[in-house]
Amino acid sequence: MAENQVVLRHVTKRFTTRTMGTITAVDDFNLEIKEGECFSFLGPSGCGKTTTLRMIAGFEDLSEGEIELCGRLVSSSAKNLYIPPEERDLGMVFQAFAVWPHMNIFDNVAFPLKIRKVAKKEIAARVKDALKHCSLDGLEDVYPGELSGGQQQRIALARAIVTNPKVMLLDEPLSNLDPKLRETMRFEIKELQRQFGFTIIFVTHDQSEAMAISDRMMVCDMGKIVQIDTPENLYNHPNSRFVHNFLGESTFINVEVRDGRVFPKGDTSQPIGLTIPEGTKGEMVVATRPNAIRLNGGDGAGFRTHIEKRIFLTDKTEYLVPVGAQLVKLQTPHRVVFAPGEECAIEIANPSWYPPEDAAAEAERARRNII
Repeated sequence: MAENQVVLRHVTKRFTTRTMGTITAVDDFNLEIKEGECFSFLGPSGCGKTTTLRMIAGFEDLSEGEIELCGRLVSSSAKNLYIPPEERDLGMVFQAFAVWPHMNIFDNVAFPLKIRKVAKKEIAARVKDALKHCSLDGLEDVYPGELSGGQQQRIALARAIVTNPKVMLLDEPLSNLDPKLRETMRFEIKELQRQFGFTIIFVTHDQSEAMAISDRMMVCDMGKIVQIDTPENLYNHPNSRFVHNFLGESTFINVEVRDGRVFPKGDTSQPIGLTIPEGTKGEMVVATRPNAIRLNGGDGAGFRTHIEKRIFLTDKTEYLVPVGAQLVKLQTPHRVVFAPGEECAIEIANPSWYPPEDAAAEAERARRNII
């Protein structure tokens, strides 16, 4: 069984700002990441994911708690212990490629080994191997400015793996690349992990990117851990409206539960045929994926409505239909064709149920976005 390679215990980080006072950027994080795992930190700006990565790297000291890497305590507020970044044996790749333009590729990749005073012969062998694994062999004498963005990011990857790290920290490493290259680089990163066996901590706000690369993911919101699970479980079983909305496209319907039936909020003329969870009453939000709503003809089963708008997308057709005072979004394959104004009925199977939207939480997210 794989051992825990990164452990956070009650890790907290507070910042004091001139205009907004004290902000708890990371609030009591407890986390265990296993050896060889690809683990993503996911969340909107201001949620605490990058601050947590910086504390693991040693670029930020923590306000409370402790961090353990590969069985070794590297940060502890109680013991006043802090191990600097260069002594943590981590590989790091950042959003900015962070390659030195005045050095050729060989010297860029060799730099961390020269700092550690590794023998020249060993440096040559290890750099050659790293360049080969990152598809840069034969380009040792080329300068970064002569290369594309994808090749420059490969330089950063080669420099990170040349030290044979046990843990690799990746902070938005693909966000400056075009979509097609980003997809290619995802597979290359996973292949490097398979070959070298390092643990990956991957920070991103891109849900599809995190799902494609991760064994497990942590979703953060306003400095707190909201949910940790596999990509599939997070997508199919989100524990909150926030997670549901953040991971993939979502459709939310405001409803009222009255006398054992579900009505669109503010409209009791027609119930929505849903099974009500035990103890559910009053105002609620029904959540589902747009492609999980079944669209039937006007005489079919379900909530009767009509097509308000039809939108042709590359891989699906999107429809907007009135449900009470709301316009509800649903998606179908192109073979399902309805015209604007046409009568229809919709069925919602196995939705999630959440309390109404918290306006105070939305305001706090917006505030953290600008910190």
